Amino acid sequence: MLGSELSLQSQLSLEGANHKRASALRTALIDNLWLRRTLDFGRLEQLRTSIHQIDDLRLACLRRMPPVTTDYFTSGAGKEITLRRNQLAFERVVLATDYGNPVDQVDVCTRVLDHELAMPILGAPVGSLRTLHPCGEAVAMAAMGELGTAGILSTLTGTTMEAVKRATRGPAWFQLYLCGGRETALRGIERARRAGYSALVLTIDTPVAGIRMPDKYNGFNDLIAGRLLGYLRAMPSMLSHPRWLGGFLTDGGLMEFVNIIDAEGRPMPYTDIASQLAQSATRWEDIEWIRRAWGDAPIVIKGIHTLDEAEEAQRRGAEAIVISNHGGRQLDRVRSSLETLIEVGPVLRGRGTKMQILFDSGIRSGFDVAIALALGADAVLVGRAYAFGLGAAGGAGVVRAFEILRDELAHTMRHWGCRTIEQLKKHGERFVSAPTELFPGGVPDTLEPRVAAHRSRRQG
Repeated sequence: MLGSELSLQSQLSLEGANHKRASALRTALIDNLWLRRTLDFGRLEQLRTSIHQIDDLRLACLRRMPPVTTDYFTSGAGKEITLRRNQLAFERVVLATDYGNPVDQVDVCTRVLDHELAMPILGAPVGSLRTLHPCGEAVAMAAMGELGTAGILSTLTGTTMEAVKRATRGPAWFQLYLCGGRETALRGIERARRAGYSALVLTIDTPVAGIRMPDKYNGFNDLIAGRLLGYLRAMPSMLSHPRWLGGFLTDGGLMEFVNIIDAEGRPMPYTDIASQLAQSATRWEDIEWIRRAWGDAPIVIKGIHTLDEAEEAQRRGAEAIVISNHGGRQLDRVRSSLETLIEVGPVLRGRGTKMQILFDSGIRSGFDVAIALALGADAVLVGRAYAFGLGAAGGAGVVRAFEILRDELAHTMRHWGCRTIEQLKKHGERFVSAPTELFPGGVPDTLEPRVAAHRSRRQG
């Protein structure tokens, strides 16, 4: 399955040459062993009989791991209003039908940035995947490649971009933060270009790290800072999940960011995330020097919240944008990404833009995918959905997540009489009715019960 996998000896020499550090040899060895294991999808048939929706994967992931790990992937910023708003926006949409014109088969293949993909669903950049599964980034990317779709590697990951790219048979894009400054970013861009990444995704909505309450209460912030208090808070729940803990320790424990390398060849420590993001906010003018370094391959601007931002990205020459509020993880109380798509999509389409519109934030089902495509998106990105799959069952769980989304999308297209994704995008708007006032009664609070649970665990 891994058509591009190099021999272990080759991996060792490449990783050693890239970083000149003894720990890179250990990383290469672990990468090789875990990638071989993840190609055994023997669990997939079992998952197909027991996992039927993304929420099943979420619950399985929560059972397998301690809260200090899962809270990072489930939580949102502030009171989590935007996190809930993203999903509620899809739930408030009413669908119409076109019965009497049935189609026997549908084709969900599509074209995104000159890549022929088996589905209009890509893997979003998700940081810290190695806390879910050993070599999590490479395992997830390998699964996406087997399904014929593309994945996006986050800068904030613990597996080298070279190993991740070798893991997949499909297209891989690299998401860039400017952590460490311009020279560090240039080194990362050159590595991504040489490794064969086919698009560069520049995230603009992270001038600072989001304030996420569960991480404050569960000891996560103290843990990554190396404070004793963090270990005392987290240790009981970590010890109660021995299978996860064994894999985490086998994979080297708390990771370093091996795709952010300073001038001395040292990777950025995990503890530096917030300070580095605050010092490396992306400006529109940065696109000019990034374009020179990256060359003619596509640049995608992620984190579009408004029509003005979308138009600026187009003026700066972006080949695609991602309408996204970072899954509700950055600034709370901004509107849902679906609301942004409803505003931005028709305007750009009406002007005949050649810039592709990708959508992110709030996708939890294939029905959500169909709605986003009908309202103007060319394809969607999913993050939490496949992260839950990775945490629940490794590579097989990632495959199952994409299968669920793909099959639910195809199911919706048959109800609408759309044979192809192009037909869905052309005619889909008549099947989707979004209420003018999406949230007349406000957004319910679901954060406080979770925070209360953390408080009770600390007091206990």
